[in-house]
Amino acid sequence: MQQYTFQQKVFLALLGIITIAFVWILLPYGGAVFWGVVLAIIFAPVYRWLLQRTRNKPNGAAFLTLLLILVMVILPLTLVAVSIVNQAASVVQMMQSGQITVGGFFAKIMAVLPDWMVNLLDRFHLTSLSSLQEKLTEGAAQVSQEVAKRAINASLYTMDFLTSLCISMYLLYFLLRDGDKLAKRIREAVPLSRKYKQRLFQNFTTVIRATVKGNILVAIAQGALGGLAFWYLDVSAPVLWGVLMAFLSLLPAIGAALVWAPVAIYFLATGSVWEGVGLSVYGVVVIGLVDNILRPLLVGKDTKMPDYVVLLSTVGGMALFGLNGFVIGPVVAALFIATWDLFASASEFHPD
Repeated sequence: MQQYTFQQKVFLALLGIITIAFVWILLPYGGAVFWGVVLAIIFAPVYRWLLQRTRNKPNGAAFLTLLLILVMVILPLTLVAVSIVNQAASVVQMMQSGQITVGGFFAKIMAVLPDWMVNLLDRFHLTSLSSLQEKLTEGAAQVSQEVAKRAINASLYTMDFLTSLCISMYLLYFLLRDGDKLAKRIREAVPLSRKYKQRLFQNFTTVIRATVKGNILVAIAQGALGGLAFWYLDVSAPVLWGVLMAFLSLLPAIGAALVWAPVAIYFLATGSVWEGVGLSVYGVVVIGLVDNILRPLLVGKDTKMPDYVVLLSTVGGMALFGLNGFVIGPVVAALFIATWDLFASASEFHPD
């Protein structure tokens, strides 16, 4: 077993301290750095294709790739965000004018519920309209206070977002241009044998590409299908609800149903039976099958992970790291499986 000298131990300790300090410095904009790395991994094949078309001019290829990302990703997200704000404002205005009332919705729902469910709700004191309105008023007060705080700091949040976006795009340019060299230096610096490093790095990049592409495609498909159904049924703010379904679809199996299921119940409660039944069938058969078919094919197939591992790692990652967790969770799970497979197959760890 290798014995380190005192000077080597001091240097390793210094290396660890400096590394921790560097990570600590990057933490305020860790999300920007993280998504810069993720986008660089995803669009690396596009950069290499453009590099061939530009006769091996790295700066030009990186700039064209960055421009393509701005047009394909950033600009559409900005347009959708503007539409969401406008439709959310219209929904709030409808609630303030009385066109949408919680009390009327509650009364209609209670009228069609079976007796056993009414009795169950009564045990929790949720069948009284006055008590429910009191609870909703308290919740609304808390929400309004939080919204007021965020509104006061709106300019600060906007500046933070723009700063993070600029950092991410700036870093992305250099990661695209110098990514292969940087990845090579990292592989050489990692104190593992070649076969271990190759397996782990390959799993890392494969899982990031499969997870991001798979989850984003599933989210776009479910959000578009749900928004189209709401538009056809003349539901207010279909773009807003479609985007909400897209975000919630990051929670496998149940995400989009948290939006369309209450709307279907509302249709049934208000006497629009065909609309309620149609939306329920559409949600289960069409929107649900998108999640059940596309996600395992796009995520589980490339990562070679079981569906239940993809589900648990995605949900757990989002619980710990928020939106970034839908990438971090599966990556950690894939590295966990790959590391244990290497350990189980390595002869040096299992001497005869």
